[in-house]
Amino acid sequence: MSHNVLIIDDTEINLILFAALVKKLDDCVAHTFAQSREALAWAQQHVPDLVIVDYMMPDLDGLEFIRLMREIPGRDGVPIVMITANDQKQLRYRALDMGANDFLTKPVDKVEFLARTRNMLLVSDARKQLSDRAAWLANEVRKATAEIVSRERETVFRLCKAAEYRDPETGAHILRMAHYSRLIAREMGLPVEQQELLLEAAPMHDIGKVGIADKILLKPGRLDEDEFEVMKHHAIYGYELLQGSSSRVLQAGAEIARGHHEKFDGSGYPSGIGGTEIPIFSRIVAVADVFDALTSERPYKKAWTLEASVDFLVAGSGRHFDPQCVQAFLNVWDEVLDIRARYSEEEAQLDGMDYPMLDAT
Repeated sequence: MSHNVLIIDDTEINLILFAALVKKLDDCVAHTFAQSREALAWAQQHVPDLVIVDYMMPDLDGLEFIRLMREIPGRDGVPIVMITANDQKQLRYRALDMGANDFLTKPVDKVEFLARTRNMLLVSDARKQLSDRAAWLANEVRKATAEIVSRERETVFRLCKAAEYRDPETGAHILRMAHYSRLIAREMGLPVEQQELLLEAAPMHDIGKVGIADKILLKPGRLDEDEFEVMKHHAIYGYELLQGSSSRVLQAGAEIARGHHEKFDGSGYPSGIGGTEIPIFSRIVAVADVFDALTSERPYKKAWTLEASVDFLVAGSGRHFDPQCVQAFLNVWDEVLDIRARYSEEEAQLDGMDYPMLDAT
């Protein structure tokens, strides 16, 4: 492995001597500079394995060079040897504070120069190995985490699929409302990681319907008052099914399942909370879910027009829905229409409704 040694000294004879000594070491290349600013510019473009710098330099002395060198990203661990005079103890203390690792004393002894240079290169090699090891470990952690996330997503998809088998809603509805939810979250300024979490958790909003009897869940007409009271329990069932998990996705799913039928004015269910007491994910999903349900045809109803559905959202803003969520949804109307077209009922049947279609695009 070749080592790059950066040498800075304003005396030409010293540069020649130090470069010659460095070349005696195995696989070492000397990069010499008489001007410290030129050396600093070189160090910004290259990562040296060792720096040897004289203190007494015009324009930019050794101390200032070390300070600026340490400020360059990725250069904070490069070994630096500073050349000083015998009686400059206070200077050495300052140099150590700046980030110097070792010193050479004038006049420089050749044997000492080679020994200290070799030792500092060993330090540099050890630092690189540790860095490589850390990078390797980080990569392994990323791979392991990706596998865990993949398994978690599969679990979520299967849970949603189980609910879909018992629910007249379609898989296309689940995909559309999940992507609508992410659009709203993005427009409201939620962090990207929250947007992605919502995308993955939103499909679980109605998972609690697995606990509702078929005679109610699959009833073709409107539910009577007693039947609707039973249906309301799906919000709690979904929460109880998902709560307590160590998974962030399932935790978010539990929150959404419980809160997406709450209303902004407090008239919703199951808890009757309102305003910002309703978790933000639940407020967002409420808009996305209702809009897609209104614009989708079902065996028991015809699809509403887009105009009528938007009018419903606007009329319910501040009562049923969080006004900010409604406005965010309307702000990205063109993207809403793109999602509606991409995840149509026909496309869903063609693709077999593979839930990994919850992509990040």
